[in-house]
Amino acid sequence: MKWSEICIHTTQDAVEPVSNILHEAGASGVVIEDPQDLERVWETKYGEIYQLSPDDYPQEGVLVKAYLPVNSFLGDTVDAIKEAINQLLQFDIDIGHNTVSVSEVNEEEWASAWKKYYKPVKVSEQITITPTWEEYQRIHDKELVIELDPGMAFGTGTHPTTVLCIQALERHLSKGDTVIDVGTGSGVLSIAAAKLGASKVDAIDLDDVAVQSARLNVKLNKVQNVVSVKQGNLLEGVATTPNVIVANILADVIVKMTDDAYQSLNPGGKIITSGIIKGKKADVKEAMNRSGFEILEIVEMEDWLAIIGKKTRVG
Repeated sequence: MKWSEICIHTTQDAVEPVSNILHEAGASGVVIEDPQDLERVWETKYGEIYQLSPDDYPQEGVLVKAYLPVNSFLGDTVDAIKEAINQLLQFDIDIGHNTVSVSEVNEEEWASAWKKYYKPVKVSEQITITPTWEEYQRIHDKELVIELDPGMAFGTGTHPTTVLCIQALERHLSKGDTVIDVGTGSGVLSIAAAKLGASKVDAIDLDDVAVQSARLNVKLNKVQNVVSVKQGNLLEGVATTPNVIVANILADVIVKMTDDAYQSLNPGGKIITSGIIKGKKADVKEAMNRSGFEILEIVEMEDWLAIIGKKTRVG
């Protein structure tokens, strides 16, 4: 199969909505090339290793890339992507240069080249994430290892929002807790919850590709007796009352689901939210407070936030 690389030159503020537009157009995942990555002082508390080359990044702005199969509808799809991005201006989102380029790529090179950058990474006090093709030996008996095969659909589990959620799960999840993972993606947060001692985890995602990927990774990590992966839209139709809800999704979506999350949780239950840029902090915090959550902590990593709340009353 032939593939086309769709590359959008945009801004940091537009990365999330542009990524969502590409996803809705049929892309299973995106590549984000942000030159700010070259200037950041990367956190190395847990032993991360970063191999970044300036040649891979634009001088300004951000490149968001996705891959779509070459077919007779590709031209129409690209036109629809351009139109959707232009409509972001209605929401006062700076789309920057907003240039869209299309180029053909070799599937074999695309499918394997990125793997050389994906190495085992210790993301928290207890958890290390490693790709399935890397041999990794535990440093100590209490270390929890998550093996991921993201394929070409999902990230490697080391994005700041994912790391923030895993670290929050370590702090707030008690053994025996029940968990709902909203927007599970690769399933990494569900797997982490299971390895940290959750008794039951419901992993939910609207995207069928995500559901299949999560099921694969759940089996790879041998936690299928704890984690159940299903297709669904946020918390719609969820009948269980969990102790913890974790949602690593867009801030605007979190704002819409805080009422449902509050009603779903057991009294004293907690919600861990991330996928939140600093500019959306007030919106998410206000929505959580309005729904009745007590904000327990707000933690940051790079340009991202995680907000953890607690249900303090019945109802």
